[in-house]
Amino acid sequence: MATDTLKSNAGAGGATTGGLRRLLLDNGALTALIVLVIALSALSGDFLTTDNLLNVGVQAAVTAVLAFGVTFVIVSAGIDLSVGSVAALSATVLAWSATSHGVPVVLAVVLSVVTGIVAGLVNGFLIAYGKLPPFIATLAMLSVARGLALVISEGSPIPFPDSVSHLGDTLGGWLPVPVLVMIVMGLIAAFVLGRTYIGRSMYAIGGNEEAARLSGLRVKRQKLAIYAFSGLFAAVAGIVLASRLSSAQPQAADGYELDAIAAVVIGGASLAGGTGKASGTLIGALILAVLRNGLNLLNVSAFWQQVVIGVVIALAVLLDTLRRKAGATPVAAGTGGNKGKQAGTYALAAVVTVALVGATSFLHNGSNSTTPKMGLSLSTLNNPFFVQIRAGAQAEAKKLGVDLTVTDAQNDASQQANQLQNFTSSNLGAIIVNPVDSDAASNSVKAADKAKIPVVAVDRGVNKAAVDALVASDNVKGGELAARTIGEKLGGQGRIVILQGQAGTSAARERAAGFAAGLKAYPGIKVVAQQPADFDRTKGLDVMSNLLQAHPDVQGVIAANDEMALGAIKALGSKAGKSVQVVGFDGTPDGLKAVEGGSLYASVAQQPTQLGRIAVDNALRALQGKKIEETVKVPVKVVTKQNVAGFSG
Repeated sequence: MATDTLKSNAGAGGATTGGLRRLLLDNGALTALIVLVIALSALSGDFLTTDNLLNVGVQAAVTAVLAFGVTFVIVSAGIDLSVGSVAALSATVLAWSATSHGVPVVLAVVLSVVTGIVAGLVNGFLIAYGKLPPFIATLAMLSVARGLALVISEGSPIPFPDSVSHLGDTLGGWLPVPVLVMIVMGLIAAFVLGRTYIGRSMYAIGGNEEAARLSGLRVKRQKLAIYAFSGLFAAVAGIVLASRLSSAQPQAADGYELDAIAAVVIGGASLAGGTGKASGTLIGALILAVLRNGLNLLNVSAFWQQVVIGVVIALAVLLDTLRRKAGATPVAAGTGGNKGKQAGTYALAAVVTVALVGATSFLHNGSNSTTPKMGLSLSTLNNPFFVQIRAGAQAEAKKLGVDLTVTDAQNDASQQANQLQNFTSSNLGAIIVNPVDSDAASNSVKAADKAKIPVVAVDRGVNKAAVDALVASDNVKGGELAARTIGEKLGGQGRIVILQGQAGTSAARERAAGFAAGLKAYPGIKVVAQQPADFDRTKGLDVMSNLLQAHPDVQGVIAANDEMALGAIKALGSKAGKSVQVVGFDGTPDGLKAVEGGSLYASVAQQPTQLGRIAVDNALRALQGKKIEETVKVPVKVVTKQNVAGFSG
């Protein structure tokens, strides 16, 4: 009897162990997530805390909700590249209708959701009835939806209704509402896929569309519904994202479609269609969020973060592919072939784990626990101006003995909100923020203030939230100086074009306001065109090339930064500095070289290295409880060929 009981218990234990082994083996993404959590917990004491894990959940929420909708499409062997833009458009419609036109909030939410569904239906119609490849149809919608968001918002963020903004808050003071929305939408996605006729249709279409059609399935109608579901989930994701930022950003969710697709594939779905489930998609979204959160906490370089994330995504999919091959290959009974391949998969997983931990440890910039710690979140590092801010900040941090973590928001207000959340949950001594958008950063700054962490804003201010200090140049004043410089050079007469910065950013708005104000003193100067070139040199080249076709007689160019000015100079060729005068903004090294060479007439220099240095110095003083000025202005200066040699930057 006792022996039978022992055998029964042993059998139960073996069954439990075997069940766990099968669970992990059949879910490569889950195994990868567990490995990441263990590795990051070992490397950072700040990772495995309740606050930080909730942060991870919040940061995964928008990607997960988008990815649930994309799961429907990928299971049916399609693709949807438009979900990020549709999310931004839906949120913009909500804010625009409720704030600017007095539509009741409930109706505005309905309009927002309908917007997402309509966008999805258009995609489905173009694919099912127009016979367009899904890639092309949804790529077109990506551009259309983003453009409509910019048209409706006029390129500026729109405040979100307070009643809807509560979606970015917490329930009971601890459960974030975005996490709750993610769970609800995940359950809906799981139900649709596993318990409904349309869910079974998705798998049938993805497995073999022709066979599904021959079996009597109305494939065209099903595709309409599938893409409508994707648009619906995108609309919900957009509302949640805008709620976190307290504003609808026309540039929000840019590139999120790639994260959503990655989450679905990491979760075990095949791009060939026929496989995929909501639980796997959730795990894929959590892997991406855990990676970004952990790398922030470990002070891994912003540039290396992109490398690490890409490598881990590839490895997660590789392990899942090997797992599938190991489980699917038929072997003769008793040969142990499957077990050998499974063992090989586990061995590879172990090697990858060791390599990941080792690489992350190598990249991790550890520091003495007594060293003051700060975080610096920059709007982008894909621009020399902000690279110079980082250089000045790092040099000052080294001089003062400060451990400085630098992150790159990649011009994404949501990503910056995540980074600031990570800084706050890590209990850093102070935070320095260069906002992607002044309104969108407010909630994150309020959270840091609540945690009694000093915050210093650099280059751009934060609206609707108190910072300890603002270290900045006056963008409006700089814009006026640029306008005055071109006006004087042209003798108050001439035709000019203006290259604007990235729509929706505070720097672009403020500099444009300065240009307009400065040009009022020169009524003889006519602005023949104003076009955005997104602070990018390549886009500056393309936009200027296009404008020259319509306005070949242009005599002057004002660019909202040196990068766009340098692109314009390339388009102008031999005209630059001779028949056409170009004025830039920022005083970057390449810009100053162009000034010295004569192709760029002038640059309104902001001294970005000084901005970074002074920001760190003020943040340390705030951390030490010393009194600092609320606003520290770093002078702007017009640099021309006459004074460029004496300008240090």
